[in-house]
Amino acid sequence: MSDLTHLDERGHARMVDVTAKQPTVRSATATGRVACGPAVMTVLRDGTAPKGDVLAVARIAGIAAAKRTPDLLPLAHVIGVHGVVVDLVLDDDGVRITATVRTADRTGVEMEALTAVSVAALAVVDMVKGLDKSVHIADVRLESKTGGKSGDWHRPT
Repeated sequence: MSDLTHLDERGHARMVDVTAKQPTVRSATATGRVACGPAVMTVLRDGTAPKGDVLAVARIAGIAAAKRTPDLLPLAHVIGVHGVVVDLVLDDDGVRITATVRTADRTGVEMEALTAVSVAALAVVDMVKGLDKSVHIADVRLESKTGGKSGDWHRPT
């Protein structure tokens, strides 16, 4: 019916069978940001957010989310997530989030990296929403992936 791997010959959604593929080392990096106003940025810089250490909570939330991706995305494979790094950096008007996920498995970790960034961003919003309801998540996207049949890919600059 199509070249889309998640559709069968009748056009129905299906999980791709990866049993014949050999495990290879793969990684993916995603980024995103949480836009914040001056009041939120002040408490983030000072470490005085009423709910506690916002960046630490968001980092752990992102790591946990990467490992739970198949629970959230019905066609994602359960794979060995062998490494997750979630970095949060304060900018002038928000928090930049970068997540890199690594595996040695039969399928890639792009969804895991995107999930890590998304949930880390949600954790930031949850931790500061009492201070400013206008905080919002923006620009979640895949930046690069390595390994697998399709090889390496990097977002053009």
